Amino acid sequence: MRVSMADVAERAGVSAQTVSRVANGSPRVDPATRVRVEKAMADLGYRMHRAARALRTGQTSTIGLVVSTLASVGNSRMLQAISEAAAEREYALAVVTVGERGIRDAFARLRSQGVDGAVVLNEATELARDVEPPADLHLVVVDSPSDARFSIVQTDHAGGARAATAHLLGLGHRTVHHLAGPAGSFAAAERERGWRETLIEVAATVPEPVRGDWTSASGHSAVSGLVGATAIFVANDQMALGALRALADAGRRVPDDVAVVGFDDIADAAQFRPPLTTVRQDFDALGRRAVAALIAAIEGGEPIAESVPAALVVRESSTAV
Repeated sequence: MRVSMADVAERAGVSAQTVSRVANGSPRVDPATRVRVEKAMADLGYRMHRAARALRTGQTSTIGLVVSTLASVGNSRMLQAISEAAAEREYALAVVTVGERGIRDAFARLRSQGVDGAVVLNEATELARDVEPPADLHLVVVDSPSDARFSIVQTDHAGGARAATAHLLGLGHRTVHHLAGPAGSFAAAERERGWRETLIEVAATVPEPVRGDWTSASGHSAVSGLVGATAIFVANDQMALGALRALADAGRRVPDDVAVVGFDDIADAAQFRPPLTTVRQDFDALGRRAVAALIAAIEGGEPIAESVPAALVVRESSTAV
């Protein structure tokens, strides 16, 4: 027999209405009560019937994800994190990419699937800011300047960049060169801002940044513009991988001749040669907070803005001069 809300309510010692609130992710539940109800659900094997919930609430329990590409490591990590967080909250996930028809078409495709709201990811956020989002589509944007139209969840990119730059300066380097991400990327701009402000604060020379496109190939090509650098802060680990290869091809030893720090802490960063010092993004926390903010908006909550810290992870690619 199928386990009902009444069964869960009896096991947890609460009302069926409280069970409903927990099942629907409502914030209006005492934390201790939520834990007790969730334990009762797990013990009894309770699962929300999605179709019944849609008929009762007018919601489909489906959220969307809008992304420009899934080829980048960061975007694929965020897809996994958001998918897992949505599943934990009993929500399905519909993914659309922004193609030639643009962001409006992506929103239209999600609305045709009846989603309750959507998370807009990374490079797609610039496109989302340039259009008026549909009034009936709740949005959470990952990595964006403040915007009253939707909730924002972001990594503290500038703070992570400051930590990376300060680490290299603390090793005795007179300045730090920067291999930046693409123009138009909020994350790239924030990482560049943190790097630049740290150098200015200590009156160090601010070299002209060299720009890549997040790929390892662009990191390899960009190193030709960093001749003479003894310390390089790279805006992501993929470009850092290309930079490490280019430096080796040029006969420059890392970290003996030049120190390198990346950003993201991708799964293979510790396996680079040498293992890469980098700034770790907490993709799991970003995914959980983005999904929680979206569900809160769907339930009538006000837009929020949250920032997730980014921590420096020191490995062998950076050392004292």
